[in-house]
Formats: sequence, C-alpha cells, structure tokens
Amino acid sequence: MDLYLVRHGEAAASWGQSADPGLSELGRQQAEEAASALLPGLVPEVQLVSSPLARAQETAQPLARHLQAGVDVNSAFAEVPSPVPLEQRQVWLRQFMQQRWADQDAGLLRWRDTAFETLLNVPAPTVVFTHFLVINAVVGRIQGRAETLCFYPDNGSITHLRQSGNTLELVELGREMDTLVN
Repeated sequence: MDLYLVRHGEAAASWGQSADPGLSELGRQQAEEAASALLPGLVPEVQLVSSPLARAQETAQPLARHLQAGVDVNSAFAEVPSPVPLEQRQVWLRQFMQQRWADQDAGLLRWRDTAFETLLNVPAPTVVFTHFLVINAVVGRIQGRAETLCFYPDNGSITHLRQSGNTLELVELGREMDTLVN
C-alpha cells in the first residue's frame, strides 16, 4: 500500500518567530503543486492526514479540495517537540540535527517511533502532510540510520513509502532543498 509524506509548503514565519505559522504565498503555491503532482497516482480510497500545525493543514487543503475529501488531523505527525522556549528553538534544532538518535531522550525517541508506528498501521493508502524532521525520522528509521538528519526534503516535496505487512520501505525520496534549512 502506498503512503506519501508531503513536507508542508514554505511557512510565513521562521522557527524563532512563530510557534505555528501558516503558509506564505510561495507556500500556498507549493501546496497547489504538490496536489497536482499527487493527483494522477492516487487511488479513490486514499486518506488525507495532517499534522495539527497550520502550515501542514494549509498544505493539505488543495488536495482535499480536488478530491472533495476531508483531512484527518493526527498529532503523531506534528513537528519535533523541543524542550526549550520558542526564542531558543532555532539553536536547539540546529544542535538536534547534528546529533544521533542514540543521544536523544526517551521523549524524542517516542516521538519518532509514534510517527513510524502510526504509518505502519494506516488502513488505506494515505497522504500525510507533515514536517522536515518527521520525514527525516521516518526515513532514517526505515534506512537504519543513526543520525537524526539524513536528507533535506524541500517544501512541498513528496516522499513515497510503501507499507507491506509489518514493514515500511522507501520507494522514493522527495525533492531535496537547494539550500540548507535556515
């Protein structure tokens, strides 16, 4: 069964400016482009799921509109929880992305494992609208990678997975960013 992880479009604010920004104008365009790219390959019974954060939910809207479908919100696909205040989040994220999973506390490991296990248990082909580090956590676990950051999915990129029984396999990584995360 096919699963797609769509990284949200460009946010209207950076990591340190807002805890839950919506999409910028470019982000809305990226959401439309992702919907157009996905539409031809989707089966009628596809489910749409989003992180609870505004930028992911707004990215889901063009596809939901085309399919005339609802979008389920699932906190398993929310952005990585940071143990610091918003104004320190950017520094914490930069450090986190240079670390390994073996160095993380139980809460962060549970966050990664919850996203992975939730994908293993979806009952139908699904498109998940989510975040840079969620996609990295899932792909890294599939690939058995030790580092927290294993690739740079671009805004609006689509990572294709396949669920078969008790396994997830990576079919294709999404388009990568031309520049690093700021």
